[in-house]
Amino acid sequence: MSYDDVILGRRSIRGYKPDPVPRPLIEEIIALAMRAPSSMNTQPWNFYIITGEPLDRIRAGNTERNLAGVPQSREFRFGAEFTGQHRDRQVSVAKQLFGAMGIAREDKQGRQDWVLRGFRQFDAPVCVIVTYDRVLDGSDDAPFDCGAVTTALVNAAWSRGLGAVINSQGIMQSPVVREHAGIADDQVIMKSVALGWPDETFPANAVISERKPVADATVFVGFDE
Repeated sequence: MSYDDVILGRRSIRGYKPDPVPRPLIEEIIALAMRAPSSMNTQPWNFYIITGEPLDRIRAGNTERNLAGVPQSREFRFGAEFTGQHRDRQVSVAKQLFGAMGIAREDKQGRQDWVLRGFRQFDAPVCVIVTYDRVLDGSDDAPFDCGAVTTALVNAAWSRGLGAVINSQGIMQSPVVREHAGIADDQVIMKSVALGWPDETFPANAVISERKPVADATVFVGFDE
């Protein structure tokens, strides 16, 4: 694929085929992703790549704890709830997804099942947990750099025919993730990425989230009109 094909064609994948993803392919994708820039080449990121029985245990633990009402224990802070235009965009993509899946507003069970799907890493065959070195905790550069490498990862995956979706649901119950992924104490859990072969029959996979116009996002200074 050309660069433009990857950037313009990539979309978040929430439904996957059960087919395994070969480890050499994942290693190739990670190697590409790690060409992402980082502050002063610190490369604060690490990746825990999980499949099979350990991933099944994480799915089960996440689901059980959430259904039991155990408070979330995400290690990277949320910030304030979205309001205004940010909330509007959040609601807009949710409407797109629920519409594609045929989940009505009053369908509480359908909506809960959708949420639980996120806690199960969307039933993808692979989960990538992105962490950063705890010695850098408190620096804004480290999570910024992890965002860059995670974006590079999902784009590299797309260029190889794989789908992915960056998410936080899979790491809401961090003790479960730490236990079954064997995450070292010197790491902070940042994000998770579901990874696998896209199921083209899954309705939500056709959803393309909207982007605001360039004119709304940019301020040009010193340019001729």
